[in-house]
Amino acid sequence: MPEGDDLRRAGDADYTGPSASPDYHAPMPDSGPATSALERFLRYVTIDTQADEQSATYPSTPGQLVLLNQLGEELQAIGVVDASIDAHGYVIATIPATTLKPNVPVIGFLAHVDTSPDMPGRGVKPIVHENYDGSDINLPDDPSAVLRAAENPALDPRIGDDIVTASGTTLLGADDKAGVAEIMAAAEYLMAHPEIRHGAIRIGFTPDEEVGRGTEHFDVAKFGATCAYTLDGGSRGELELESFSADSMTVTFQGFNTHPGYAKGRMVNAIKLASDFIMRLPADVLSPETTAGREGYVHPLQVDASVDRTTVTLLLRDFETEKLVDQAEMIERLARQTVEGHRDARVEVAVAESYRNMREVLDGHPEVVERAKAAIHRAGLEVSTQPIRGGTDGSKLSFMGLPTPNLFAGEHNFHSRLEWVSAQDMDKAVEVIVELCRIWEESAE
Repeated sequence: MPEGDDLRRAGDADYTGPSASPDYHAPMPDSGPATSALERFLRYVTIDTQADEQSATYPSTPGQLVLLNQLGEELQAIGVVDASIDAHGYVIATIPATTLKPNVPVIGFLAHVDTSPDMPGRGVKPIVHENYDGSDINLPDDPSAVLRAAENPALDPRIGDDIVTASGTTLLGADDKAGVAEIMAAAEYLMAHPEIRHGAIRIGFTPDEEVGRGTEHFDVAKFGATCAYTLDGGSRGELELESFSADSMTVTFQGFNTHPGYAKGRMVNAIKLASDFIMRLPADVLSPETTAGREGYVHPLQVDASVDRTTVTLLLRDFETEKLVDQAEMIERLARQTVEGHRDARVEVAVAESYRNMREVLDGHPEVVERAKAAIHRAGLEVSTQPIRGGTDGSKLSFMGLPTPNLFAGEHNFHSRLEWVSAQDMDKAVEVIVELCRIWEESAE
């Protein structure tokens, strides 16, 4: 049972969370923002912001700066006068406080503009499938690209919604332009409704999350928030508090190369050593293709191969950080066993920290989580909490001193040509942002 199932909706007689405050506000008017999240989203996805993990620049691609500059201009156009972009491409802005209370904490909302390098991101053609009827959705630019209802159970609760997909040859970019559009729509709504009481709200749009560099130059002190929320999750009502802990590991096999015509008894082929090592890794457990839920894995990701020297890069993942040590020890043991008996063969191993389970930080800030749950309830939704089998910028930001759980944005089929999002889910995410701002103000002394 999800953690949220034991919380009652706002208005239930015996619910005592923040939603039951006498200052409780009704949901946002049907009019919503002047420019809906969907309208913004349909514009943003046509800009190619695919990240490049091989690039030495920051942001890694110029298209990200195109969208980041556009977002800064749009924020200024709705009256957010301090919106600016820094030398690293971060767009930072402040929605001024409307509260009369002196001690309302500053909170933030964050989303990343880049899209995954795993799938084409240029020339995205978004399609809105209005009033979805529950059938399979055929994407017109590739007959093999079919969003099948039977394979996508999250579609069934969204019957009647307006479903947005790409055309079949690219990803859509809902990860995370849905979050970007939702934050922008909420910012416009709050600027147009100063009667809504809230503290100062910080907004941040960042590059290069998809290649693990989204927080590389992020200045937490300058951002100046008590906590933040990323908008980068899945189905409506989801609140993600826990991520993998992650390390990367390189295993380098040193062989001996000589002319293959005269190699008998002399050549040690590092490619064959690496292949032998990979085959020694667990086949039925501890791999991405055999694990789910809270199970960790070891994943050989990349091989840089030559006869003389071959390097295997592996990902280590588990929700319990200490288990990464066990994984690393297993890998090193298998690597050393691989070179035993091979004259002139050597192996070197190195481990680098990637990120840590953000729950280790969030458990020390329960108010950040409880107020998010209350905001989701105020939007008329049930809370669903589940661990992320991956990482977010919030993982690193939490350990940098900015507790940052992840809120739903309506994203589905991440990094895929079958990516989709519901327009109504995006509207609900906007509503949750607004309610979170109210709740933090109401809870202040």
